[in-house]
Amino acid sequence: MSVQSSATVKSTTPLSPRPTGLTWGLVGVAAFSLTMPLTRVAVGGLSPLFIGSGRAVVAAVLAGATLAATRQTVPGSRQWLRLAVVAAGVVVGFPLLTSYALSVTPASHGAIVVALLPAATAVTAVLRTGEQPTRAFWLFSLAGAIATVVFALLQSGGIGRVHWADLLLFGAVLAAAVGYSEGALLAREIGSWQTVSWALILSSPLMLTLTVVAFGRQAPSGSAVEWACFAYLSAVSMYLGFFAWYRGLAIGPMSRVSQVQLVQPIMSLCWAALLLGERIGWLTFVGGLVVIACAGGAVRNRLGGVDTTPKE
Repeated sequence: MSVQSSATVKSTTPLSPRPTGLTWGLVGVAAFSLTMPLTRVAVGGLSPLFIGSGRAVVAAVLAGATLAATRQTVPGSRQWLRLAVVAAGVVVGFPLLTSYALSVTPASHGAIVVALLPAATAVTAVLRTGEQPTRAFWLFSLAGAIATVVFALLQSGGIGRVHWADLLLFGAVLAAAVGYSEGALLAREIGSWQTVSWALILSSPLMLTLTVVAFGRQAPSGSAVEWACFAYLSAVSMYLGFFAWYRGLAIGPMSRVSQVQLVQPIMSLCWAALLLGERIGWLTFVGGLVVIACAGGAVRNRLGGVDTTPKE
């Protein structure tokens, strides 16, 4: 066979299409959707402090091994300061606050409050970048916040009787929103999953100290199921899930992929019902739809069709 004829046999068409950004984003959201229900299971035998700090320590070990294997460039001094913001929100604040909150409140309740996160992230990104979104953006954001507060008050027994767990959940949303928005900006400079990895490394001394303190107060004595949940929270929720999520954002378009996060509360509610047997009442169902609708409106009006995809 001649050289020319052999060349015609070659084909650059892949045998199967590559996963799209939406596909990767959905994989990441599916991974994160188990965080609330599995945290609720884990706190049955492990202390909230141990869960919140210990899972970050395990994830930091994975991050360190990955960074070393891929020989990533060490961030600059200013980037370390911004990584501290990411770490404070995503690695320290959100895991610890949700772990304590879910020790006394159902996972379905937590999922509805945390459904405000996409809108909260959009607001912090606007404040951080100085964007000037439409009036509709602020209306949707305000409506989502009001809907979430009303939901929390109704389930707590009425006005003035909000449970302290709701305050922790609102704090977790604020912490994660700041961490996500700063992390998204930093990802354009050092890469997406690298941002999470370096944030885990930066916070590892503090989280290791808290883990030792938690172990000293109460030696972990969870069941096999509770330890399995802790392993998932450490390896997937805290680290590997970001690989798929940020991969989807990197492929883009980010303006579409980011909206996939709006289905996460629905997934969490389904997991809470299937795994924990929690009853999803009409108030939880309607509250979830209202909060998700408001968050979706805020995200769409803030993005305005502009794609700000971070580098992979």
